[in-house]
Amino acid sequence: MPTPEKPATTEKVRLDRWLVAARLYKTRNVAQEHCTGGLVKLNGERADAGKMVKVGDQVEAMRADRRLIWKIAALEVRRGPASAAVGLYEDLTPPEVVVPKVEVRDRGVGRPTKREGREIRRLKGDIE
Repeated sequence: MPTPEKPATTEKVRLDRWLVAARLYKTRNVAQEHCTGGLVKLNGERADAGKMVKVGDQVEAMRADRRLIWKIAALEVRRGPASAAVGLYEDLTPPEVVVPKVEVRDRGVGRPTKREGREIRRLKGDIE
């Protein structure tokens, strides 16, 4: 029987419990809802909350309009400090491409002024 000082080592853990331990979701209920809603994938396939995960599996999850890709490095069942949670995964998320926001003119406003025309050409890269 495992003692509090030395927990039993596990080879597999439920996906929803690991997501909470890794601090991807705050509660297990939210993790289960996202799994049921199809926002979480395990090794490229849609995964249920009860799916068992092991070290080396790849988890994709949508969170706040951002897709996160993590490779499981260690297993844990209980939610701990953030410093310990970082060691549970390897972040494979590609860096975001920053696209400059282009101002859109409303229809019927009229032609752009000379200054606005220069700014538009500068944004497009036509002039320096």
